[in-house]
Amino acid sequence: MSRQSHRSDPRILNRRTLQRDHPYLARVLRTGMTVLDVGCGTGAITADIAKAVAPGGMVLGIDRDDANLAIAIQEHRDIVNLRFENADLLTFEIGNMSYGGFDIVTAARTVQWISEPERAIVRMKKAAKPGGHVIVLDYNLEETRWEPEPPAAFTRFYQAFLDWRTANNWDNRTASHLSGLFDSAGLIEIATHSSDEIVRRGDPDFFDAYASGIWLYVIQTLGPNLVQTGFLKENVRRGAEEDYSSYVQQTLRLQRHSMLTVDGRIAP
Repeated sequence: MSRQSHRSDPRILNRRTLQRDHPYLARVLRTGMTVLDVGCGTGAITADIAKAVAPGGMVLGIDRDDANLAIAIQEHRDIVNLRFENADLLTFEIGNMSYGGFDIVTAARTVQWISEPERAIVRMKKAAKPGGHVIVLDYNLEETRWEPEPPAAFTRFYQAFLDWRTANNWDNRTASHLSGLFDSAGLIEIATHSSDEIVRRGDPDFFDAYASGIWLYVIQTLGPNLVQTGFLKENVRRGAEEDYSSYVQQTLRLQRHSMLTVDGRIAP
């Protein structure tokens, strides 16, 4: 079975904000900083970073997806201290990057899609200046929880999703492994911060398509790929879509995505 790449959908990426979706980073940003955002997607969070470090700061967003980068450039072309480049973290020439060493090199929900996460952290460290920081936010997908338990068809879908990721060498417990990767890369003063995404019935945005309903969207968009690659039967995918839709509308009380933010410093 051939390995696959993953492309995040712009409709999910565009709704994200720095304060809500990368809150630890939001607290440590200061005016004048230089920041590299790895896996910037459509640039929604990256644009917020640029605003937070202005005046005097500069931000570079990199991604290997041309379509999402085109959206980023179009949507945020008026932010003067922000630019985007097409680059793969594992292969780009760090010495040729636009701003040299960065005060902060960050990635949110990106390392989980890299099959060589240890190399990814080493590369992020190399892009930061002495005394700078690497800050990574990511999921423990094996620890996602719903209350009450979701329908059986959806549980089967979710397990197929995890199995598909494993077959592509994508770590389903990325968040838990980050601190060890930081240590192996030689980062110091490593600190881990709980960053769970929690949606509760009664929250103002509970029925937002990308809050409680995000997994319905994944069933609809990624599900056919799981069927095509043999990880799932189409009747199970359809059943998961129907049952999960009803579950969100009628039954779901709480959805918790287990996440951690890990911050490490480069020795001066």
